[in-house]
Amino acid sequence: MKLISWNVNGIRASITKGFIDKLTELDPDVLCLQETKAQDDQVKEVLFGIDYHLYTNSAVKKGYSGTAILSKKEPIQVISDMGIEEHDQEGRVLSAEFEEIWLVTVYTPNSKSELLRLDYRVEWDKAFLTHLKKLEESKPVVVCGDLNVAHKAIDLKNDKSNYNKTPGYTQKEIDGLDNLVEAGFLDTFRMHYPEEVKYSWWSFRANARANNVGWRLDYFFASDSLKDRIFDSFILNDVEGSDHCPVGIVLSES
Repeated sequence: MKLISWNVNGIRASITKGFIDKLTELDPDVLCLQETKAQDDQVKEVLFGIDYHLYTNSAVKKGYSGTAILSKKEPIQVISDMGIEEHDQEGRVLSAEFEEIWLVTVYTPNSKSELLRLDYRVEWDKAFLTHLKKLEESKPVVVCGDLNVAHKAIDLKNDKSNYNKTPGYTQKEIDGLDNLVEAGFLDTFRMHYPEEVKYSWWSFRANARANNVGWRLDYFFASDSLKDRIFDSFILNDVEGSDHCPVGIVLSES
């Protein structure tokens, strides 16, 4: 089962950059999208005719945030959001139940310039972890998406100059990911490639992607009980069409 996650930075813009051809080439069993930047009906319109079951969660604010799941196999059920009104206005969470796992896609809030939203981000991280643990009571969880944080120094090009100054690399945000790990979720890429330097996001400025001045912001985490079934984990940094690249895992049968 090949699972892929991609922050497309606008699904309508992505369509003009060859998204459908890339979907055919990648051929995932499930594709999780973040930052669709479109309402539910708009996402369904631009993806009309694809050979996938499509589920969307859009923000109240038009043209902002948003998540989607495309699945070859119809899930048992799909749940939007976390059931917390404060956190459920931006279409950031979709949870799909399959026979053996819950698959959750998330677009974690950015702390914004001058860290104006950092305190909210801390509360979000706590609520999201609670959501995952509640799902895990029924079956193992795979969670993927743009978590908007570089976990370790290896996960961004310029760690020292960004630490506690730049959104996505403050200690409070790092603590949020540490809490996820301590709660029993595995960073699947680091499980397979503990020392590999590979990024999933590059600024549009200063030719950052060509120079590989990037950050690893996109992840697949999985319940520890799935450890032996995670056959591979990958970052497809040669796939263009967004400021993020797709990331994924191959999950073997139980």
